[in-house]
Amino acid sequence: MKQPSSQNPDNSHLSPHAALVIFAKAPIPGEVNTRLCPPLTPDEAATLQGSFVLDMLERTKLAVATLHLPFHRYLACAPSSALVFFKIMEERQGVRLLDQVGEDLGQRIHRTCVDLFAKGYKQVLIVGTDVPTLPLSVYQEALALLSQADVVLGPAQDGGYYLIGLTQPAEKLFTGVPWSTDQVLAVTQQQAKTLGLSVGLTTAWRDVDTIADLQALIAECREDNKKPKQDRTFSMRTAGTLQLLATRLKTR
Repeated sequence: MKQPSSQNPDNSHLSPHAALVIFAKAPIPGEVNTRLCPPLTPDEAATLQGSFVLDMLERTKLAVATLHLPFHRYLACAPSSALVFFKIMEERQGVRLLDQVGEDLGQRIHRTCVDLFAKGYKQVLIVGTDVPTLPLSVYQEALALLSQADVVLGPAQDGGYYLIGLTQPAEKLFTGVPWSTDQVLAVTQQQAKTLGLSVGLTTAWRDVDTIADLQALIAECREDNKKPKQDRTFSMRTAGTLQLLATRLKTR
């Protein structure tokens, strides 16, 4: 796994004790948000993905700064951190890059955790990119729960989870999980119980996997746009993308 050049190899010099990792796929047409295609085109799905990645980078940066959270932020990249898109994110967003390594999501999460705990972090939080409106307070909530529980999960409304936090590597937690089904959260909780790991749950939130999820996000954005600019949750970039997609979807 690629080691970020900005990381001091001497773990004793780490001031933040936690790592916040955004798991992201590069916005490559045909390789992201495929469950939204059709009716979206592969290009539209990739544009949406790029906007979501930026949203999560901007919002996690804001969360760390305004809530004074003890995080180093990482971007776990697929298919490779060497892609120009990710290099630009590293430079502009002040985030460290990692490669996602593993055959399935569970393996990739586990390998990321192993690497980061080896660097000296005491807590690792991993979040996806398909929750662009996730409240900043959830990161604070998850961190607080991790001081009391072995595992923290952010329940998604479709039966999966949008966030996972650990205090130590737990490879067996990810074994036999039916990824991309509505059983992911329940099976993971059962695995934790079997392993004797305590679990804390953060606020449930909707992630964007299906067209129904996208339509719900578009409706949420429409309401958000009625607020004063300083009170809006959606970035202008994502709001514009969703407005354009809403118009196009009416004709499909």
